[in-house]
Amino acid sequence: MSSNNSQQFDTVRIEQLELDCIIGINPWERLTRQRITIDIEINADLSAAGKSDAIEDTINYRTISKAITTEIEASSYGLVEALAARVAEICLELENERAQSVEVTVRKPGAVRKAAAVGVIVRRTR
Repeated sequence: MSSNNSQQFDTVRIEQLELDCIIGINPWERLTRQRITIDIEINADLSAAGKSDAIEDTINYRTISKAITTEIEASSYGLVEALAARVAEICLELENERAQSVEVTVRKPGAVRKAAAVGVIVRRTR
């Protein structure tokens, strides 16, 4: 018997946010800003926004993008994993109770010879 109490979530996506930051553990990486790309999926109930057509009832992707850009471009992470975890935290913090979960993909092009990019995917739930 299935339950009708399960809540369904919608998804807000931010794709290929390109940022330049200090990222890496090698000495040259600590001195040279590198380009990374970030994909974000925030799961939330967006039904109120669908009815109201009001920005106050949805995930404001512009606010999230600006906050992530400000934080990451001023940061200095050693590991892509730590950077991705911080991006997930920002998403959950900014959206208070609205965001139920987030998936963040961070790619670092050129980190490994003969690979287009390396990266990680982190998933966090409220």
